[in-house]
Amino acid sequence: MTSIRVIAGKYGGRKLDAPKPNNTRTKPMGERIRNALFNRVGSEVRGAYVLDVFAGTGAVGFEALSRGAAHVTFIERDKIAQNILRKNMVSLGVENDVSLVYSSVSTWLKSGKAENYDIIFADPPYHDTQFSTVLKLLSLLKPGALMVLSHPGRGEFPNLTKEIVVVDNRSYGNAFLTSFRRER
Repeated sequence: MTSIRVIAGKYGGRKLDAPKPNNTRTKPMGERIRNALFNRVGSEVRGAYVLDVFAGTGAVGFEALSRGAAHVTFIERDKIAQNILRKNMVSLGVENDVSLVYSSVSTWLKSGKAENYDIIFADPPYHDTQFSTVLKLLSLLKPGALMVLSHPGRGEFPNLTKEIVVVDNRSYGNAFLTSFRRER
């Protein structure tokens, strides 16, 4: 096991377990990109109900919790990542502030158990971005809410509907962060 750290907030500087660097199935979002992401999201995270899909180590969701999110729901199907997530929940002592769903995102969406969220973070595996599943997540945004998608490639997205618009698209090396907002 290796570790990554929570950047700022209540748990700033605390270490999170992460898979070994040679693991090809789970790659945590880099610290530089996470920092840029949370600098952009800013105060929106305080008090928010957050959904972290394709959660991996939970680094993004734990960062949101550290910066004041009210609750984070993690969706993860990989058994290794689930074990790491559980260990990180316990080491931070946040079991009451998070939910961990052991499922693929598409199966969870079909289950009808999904709620609406203030912020959704989606960081699908770069070898399988599952754009059709990711786009279904937009229906879970509350009015005025934000979804941030991490993805490879250029990834210029047109506005999807009158209600869902692209509000930002930035590159960080090979990674792109595209932000969508539900207008109403």
